[in-house]
Amino acid sequence: MAQINGNPNTQNEDDYSGKKLKALPRQLLQRGADAVKVELQRNRLRQITDISQLTNLKELNLSRNEITDFPVEIRALRQLKTLYLNQNNIKTIPENVFPSLEKLNFLKLSTNRLEKLPSDISRCQDLTYLNLSNNCLKDLYPLVGLSRLKELYIERNQLAELPDRLFQNSSLNVFKANGNPLRKPPGEVCAGGLKDIQNYFAMLEANAPDVYTVKTMFLGNSMAGKSTLCRSLKEGCPVQVAEADRTVGIEISEFTVRDGSDSIRFLFWDFAGQEEYYITHHVFITPQAFVILAINLSSYKMDEATFKENVVFWITNLQLQIPDSVVLLVGTHVDQCQDENEVKKKKEHIEEQVKKMLDTHTVNLEQRRKNLQEVDDPSSNSEQINQIERLTEYKLKVLELVPIDCTKPADIDKLKTRIKAEVLNKDTFPSIEQTLPRSYYEVENHIQELLENGDIPEHGVVSQDVLLCELKNRLTTLDDDKLKLILQYLHRIGVIMWYKEIPELQESLFVKPSFLISLFKTVVRHDLVQELNKISSAQRKSENALVVDKKRWIRDYEERASLSNVAIRILVRTELEKIYESADKELIEEVVGSKNKEGSLLSLLKHFDVCLSTKHNSGLNPKANEFCPKKDWVPSNPTVYELDACMFPSFLPDNMQVEREWGSNSSEDLNIRVYLMPEIPHGFFHRLVVRTCSFYSPFWIGKDQCMLCCGDKRVLLRERRFDEDQFIEIRCKEIETSEDIQKAWKVIKEIMKRLDRLKEQWQGLCQKVHSPCKAQDCEDFFEWTDWHDWLEDSETNRFNLGLEEKTTCRNGHQRRTELLFPRTPDA
Repeated sequence: MAQINGNPNTQNEDDYSGKKLKALPRQLLQRGADAVKVELQRNRLRQITDISQLTNLKELNLSRNEITDFPVEIRALRQLKTLYLNQNNIKTIPENVFPSLEKLNFLKLSTNRLEKLPSDISRCQDLTYLNLSNNCLKDLYPLVGLSRLKELYIERNQLAELPDRLFQNSSLNVFKANGNPLRKPPGEVCAGGLKDIQNYFAMLEANAPDVYTVKTMFLGNSMAGKSTLCRSLKEGCPVQVAEADRTVGIEISEFTVRDGSDSIRFLFWDFAGQEEYYITHHVFITPQAFVILAINLSSYKMDEATFKENVVFWITNLQLQIPDSVVLLVGTHVDQCQDENEVKKKKEHIEEQVKKMLDTHTVNLEQRRKNLQEVDDPSSNSEQINQIERLTEYKLKVLELVPIDCTKPADIDKLKTRIKAEVLNKDTFPSIEQTLPRSYYEVENHIQELLENGDIPEHGVVSQDVLLCELKNRLTTLDDDKLKLILQYLHRIGVIMWYKEIPELQESLFVKPSFLISLFKTVVRHDLVQELNKISSAQRKSENALVVDKKRWIRDYEERASLSNVAIRILVRTELEKIYESADKELIEEVVGSKNKEGSLLSLLKHFDVCLSTKHNSGLNPKANEFCPKKDWVPSNPTVYELDACMFPSFLPDNMQVEREWGSNSSEDLNIRVYLMPEIPHGFFHRLVVRTCSFYSPFWIGKDQCMLCCGDKRVLLRERRFDEDQFIEIRCKEIETSEDIQKAWKVIKEIMKRLDRLKEQWQGLCQKVHSPCKAQDCEDFFEWTDWHDWLEDSETNRFNLGLEEKTTCRNGHQRRTELLFPRTPDA
């Protein structure tokens, strides 16, 4: 057997990572007590026989191997301080291992198959860091007693409850638990962080009541009958909705259903079906939701195109964004079908196609995982394999279709009974039951009383200080911190809106979310051009605008998806005055802004990647003050310059301007492709563009392309959809020297950071990165591995270490490596 050489150095480090090892090399074992730090990640190890010979070992990295049984020989490594066993397939950990590891302070076991923890893990009293994310754990009680634990990660497990004693640990300062079906405390409490969890347990009474709250989202195409369903369920009888009264944006309502001693509270969110509104849906769609997907059976044709338009679009987006949701299919307009036989056939067709769609999704994921595992070195694909395995754990539940005649009271009752039965089914909704302190209900009830009594204005916009003062007068046992965490919980379940993360809005609360929706729909609507045409002479003159200005607003919106800030102010002011007769000038200015100040509406739209500010280009000022490093710079014109307009990239009609500015592609361009699987979500590209162009200027944006500048470098972003392969292409021009290349990679790195963070909002997505071969007619590519370490500037960054100056594709074409991959420092 050929000897495999590691890389020992003067600091007693032995690096055998990525060597395709199936057993520990003899050379390593011969090091014995001299081995202090050993890197064995990205191999094919299933066992680590004789590891006990390394008696002085302090750090051991076994991540990304093929270990299924926890290696018990590790208990002989009594000097061990740091242990990486993440990204294996470990299912159980035996007892009597951890008591021997008295010096262990760092343990990473994320991305395995652990179903329970050994009861003696708490004997590791020096443990300060523990990562158990991406496992199958249902119980954390063995961790109680780890008194020095500072960081604990248990994301994406199967935890329903957390032990309160775990949070009595004064050392714990980082705790992450998202992606669990938590009911005690609810996930919305855990999302607030460690302090919120500790306060929750401090307020929790011994006999705290359980509550059933269901956020129910009505989705479907325009005129599918969503609003009729929503209003009829709330009223308990048929409610006809005229076409002119259809939903604009989103409508919110609430109602409660009794079931014996229990009651189920439904928060209804009725989403408009026109495509223009899709760009704001992501703001309000939340995980673990109950979705009612309305399908117009009377217009439904049993063919691929109709199914794709009415069903595929919606289910695909749910799979990508909230893959653990429950979908109830509701067939509407049954009264307009010919007979019951037609209804039956359409119902069967939809259900058969949905089953086929979900089965295909599962098969494709499994095939993709299998392909990645069958390569010579599957450890190089471990990141992608783990992504795919995580996606297979999500189970979007699509329930049997219910055909409804919304003109019949009996059908409304039938639908209500079906909804109640599904919600109370623990198999369908395992985490609907939540345990909350009584003070949570008291705060919400008092807010409603303050609104009803007029102590809060009817529009529901109130400052943080005023609301806290009013609540403390009524609830004397709650201080500011406890009230704030309860308000944050109410924000996360959609009862109120409080955007603390937006500096301009952190002092304001919207205790009536419907008010916020009213603001959104003034500028994001399907009939915006008609609304612009309705602007009266008096409204124009209030902003000192002319008829030609109004014509320009309409033209700019139709041709460039750009909406004047002046027009936005007029539209929003008109809507507020129409809804709230008592709307004061101060509120209107706060919402719509002024010539010198941006309003809260635009702050929100920009924060959620719906639009970005634009301004007319102007020439350089030859009289501007000189800029000198380390000295304060004073602008030559200190007056505030008003941004002219906001651009809504999703509404752009073509790419003509971008193509004109970019010119033609060159084989010398830096070029990478970020593949998003199973497909690029609707609106993803334009949200990436908004995030990127808010950082770089100048920029030019089109329907599915964007060019931006960073110094003398031009960068192109382009959305490409070729059948099943869909990717974001990033190209960079003006690359001549090695210094140019490194500068270009820095720009690309910033773009990819934004793309990667944006991707996190779609739980059902996975991605991989290629650099295509630049030879003419060659379809080969160079795949990136471990590139997240490069993005995160990780200390363990091994991205492209050890590559030669030139790299050859499988078809024999050579290329300078620095044009295919960013260079790793000290490579």
